[in-house]
Amino acid sequence: MNTDLKLPSSAHAFLDSVLAVKPTIAVFDCDGTLWSGDSGADFFYWEVKQGLLPAKTAEWALARYADYKRGNVGEEIMCGEMVTIHHRIPERMLEEAATDFFSEVVQPRIFPEMLQLTHELRESGCELWAVSSTNLWVVREGVRRFGIPAQNVLAACVHVEEGLVTDRLHRVPSGPAKAAALNEVLGKQVDVCFGNSIHDLAMLEMSRHQFVVNPNADLESIAQARGWRIYWPTGTKR
Repeated sequence: MNTDLKLPSSAHAFLDSVLAVKPTIAVFDCDGTLWSGDSGADFFYWEVKQGLLPAKTAEWALARYADYKRGNVGEEIMCGEMVTIHHRIPERMLEEAATDFFSEVVQPRIFPEMLQLTHELRESGCELWAVSSTNLWVVREGVRRFGIPAQNVLAACVHVEEGLVTDRLHRVPSGPAKAAALNEVLGKQVDVCFGNSIHDLAMLEMSRHQFVVNPNADLESIAQARGWRIYWPTGTKR
């Protein structure tokens, strides 16, 4: 993907502020931070429309997700169930679906300055990580465009046996679990961290430098109180 992009002066100032701290390890949230929208929810509705889920599973999951949006199902529980609903589906099929989905739905929503930033960081020798509560298949496909290697993705996932997805959760990085996953797998000090929601707070706090991108109102208030850098990508509104 071409990263020679024409960016506004505010974007260049943001990139310069990140590169100025000379990070060696950078961690990124994905939905709302690298691209706009919720790719996990979008993939769920997309795969239902495509008929990838068994009819009874889709019917149950649609009602369950509606209940989640009404506030009756916890965030971490819902993120886990958005993965376990694929029980007994070949993982290869989901990987192929994620490739089609991301190109069709999410790629046009990528924040160009975040794309530019990750490539400049990688060229400088910085180690890049992505942490997300969206399913692993979509996140790995998406961050490939940002130069983040598959092995550096921590996302919602289940155990896979003989090529088939199981209903046994392996990891659901949401809220404090994002920081816990980084401590468990990375085990190093994070230099810079980028997030947009209250669910990113714990991993932002564990970083030497915090960059809040396209924030929700609750995280924006915290960032303002703590003096963290806030950046609104091209096309977003304050």
